[in-house]
Amino acid sequence: MPISDWPRTERPRERLLRCGAQALSDTELLAVFLRTGVRGKTAVDLARALITRFGSLSAILAAERAVLCEQRGFGVARFCQMSAMMELVRRALREDMARRDALGSPGAVRDFLRLKLRDLPHEVFVGLYLDAQNRVIGDEELFRGTLTQTSVYPREVVKSALARNAAGMILAHNHPSGVAEPSHADEALTRALRQALALVDVRVLDHFVIAGNAAISFAERGLL
Repeated sequence: MPISDWPRTERPRERLLRCGAQALSDTELLAVFLRTGVRGKTAVDLARALITRFGSLSAILAAERAVLCEQRGFGVARFCQMSAMMELVRRALREDMARRDALGSPGAVRDFLRLKLRDLPHEVFVGLYLDAQNRVIGDEELFRGTLTQTSVYPREVVKSALARNAAGMILAHNHPSGVAEPSHADEALTRALRQALALVDVRVLDHFVIAGNAAISFAERGLL
């Protein structure tokens, strides 16, 4: 049965308008994004099939274009729309961080880093560059590695911080294994980076480890 034939109280779009997006299920939210179905399947049917196929919304958002576009009802146009939506969210979070003290808005920093790193299949090390008021003035992927490790060179991090005229940095990397707990190697690397950056008067405010929805803060753990 087409969604237009459903009772108005059960249609995803009408429920969103009445109750807010937070009231919808993952399937309903994805159906609103898809807007229309295909012959014999509603947008809700397509959304349910996609979540079943990939296992979660985050896996859908992280999927490669070729994999997504081979799914029925999800072509290049929808992939472009989804990519644009994700980039809009990243830019909105980046703007939020740029307006406020990063230490005073830890939620925005965490959300940005989760969105940037959590679903990558390989390790990535990134830096957020801060001005003297702890506002984010830029972000950069500094190193990319394999499934289990990334080589990070303190000299290159220092060069990047100086090039940005940064007064401080927030460091972050992901654990594709899904285990967010910092390793001894992570702690040793953080100490080395703090010492190297301190030589040029750049403070390390925090180091986050991202795995899935978890974002472990070294500062909160007392590891800085």
